[in-house]
Amino acid sequence: MTSQPTPVTNRVDAAAHADWFETAFASAPLMAILRGMGVERSVRLSETAWELGIDSVEVPLQTEEDERALCEVVRIAAERGKIVGAGTIITPAQVALAAEAGAAYLVSPGLDPVVVRAAQDAGIPILPGVATPSEVQLAVSLGLTWLKAFPATWLGSGWFRHIRGPFPQVRFVATGGLDASNVEEFLDAGVRVAAVGSALEDASQLERLAAVLQTRAAR
Repeated sequence: MTSQPTPVTNRVDAAAHADWFETAFASAPLMAILRGMGVERSVRLSETAWELGIDSVEVPLQTEEDERALCEVVRIAAERGKIVGAGTIITPAQVALAAEAGAAYLVSPGLDPVVVRAAQDAGIPILPGVATPSEVQLAVSLGLTWLKAFPATWLGSGWFRHIRGPFPQVRFVATGGLDASNVEEFLDAGVRVAAVGSALEDASQLERLAAVLQTRAAR
């Protein structure tokens, strides 16, 4: 069974959050995002991801059906020793909802200090979305060193090579438009984790993603 990160406690410091993500993503440079897929499909694709070697899945919260999907995926993940995150967190109320559902970490499309503080108060690691140097700098000032870069394909892989200069301590999770055809390009550019979604339903892409995981594990 893959080693899982230790649950965080209220008002953990920045180093603890960074260590949590390091452990959470230590086994694979890929994660899965299951947006708007309903309960059954979310469960099925989570199991596909886990069997492939992708330990972490994110279920975005935008509808009541998403809430049900998150709860069910969390339940099944617990049986397998896997972690599940809640995505599209844009309000403090959603932080509480995700925590109640059992989400191990949170993901936001953008950077809102109010939401970040709510997550920190709740003791839940959060990956806020950034797309500019100013946003990265603000996130760092809030004590964050793991960030979501979104939308990744719009930013381009070159963005990550440039941003590493002034912010060498930051680790990026790239999301938005990634699949088996381009994840390696972004990983080679310095992305720590690349997120995929619908690629998990494409048999040909599953083979390529498995090859990526195998290659990266051998390095």
